[in-house]
Amino acid sequence: MLWLEITGAVVGLLYIWLEYRASVWLWLTGIVMPAIYIYVYYASGFYADMGINVYFLAAGLYGWAYWLGRTRRRNKAEDKSQLSVSHTPAKYWLPAAVVTTVVFAVILFVLKRYTDSDVPYGDSFTTALSVAGLWLLTRKYVEQWLVWIVVDMVSAGLYFYKGLLPTAILYTLYMVIAVFGYYRWRKLAEQTKYE
Repeated sequence: MLWLEITGAVVGLLYIWLEYRASVWLWLTGIVMPAIYIYVYYASGFYADMGINVYFLAAGLYGWAYWLGRTRRRNKAEDKSQLSVSHTPAKYWLPAAVVTTVVFAVILFVLKRYTDSDVPYGDSFTTALSVAGLWLLTRKYVEQWLVWIVVDMVSAGLYFYKGLLPTAILYTLYMVIAVFGYYRWRKLAEQTKYE
């Protein structure tokens, strides 16, 4: 399983690099990486993380189609730009917080009642935030990086605790890259505002 985990980590680094660049190709790696991690997390007892990777796999397909579809529609309208990086509209923050809280509570209930997870709170927390973070990413909202910084920090600690060293290192790198990604996307959003 170590080689599978290392492969997942390498694909994950490619994913975060493509995300940093706001490249549509991030979604291709966003399909491959979850497929690998579904097994890794299942074998390690991270059941919510396993479940979120099923969501990541589906979201990878959705994100790929959404970003490409938006680009095609804009190209037909003689606008050659892709889906632009922007800030999250204020109207989405309360619904996102409510959905994240509900998802956290449901996952926590399931993990505590029906599994042998020894990290149900952390697993539920990172999974619920990941649902919100990935939705923000599909819309190219800058603030998705802030969500990922928290997810990555908590996840790295959990993976170190569980002995998943390559994955823990990957999530530590994710956290660092997410900080740079936030500032880069913030600049991109400002540039887009004036175009």
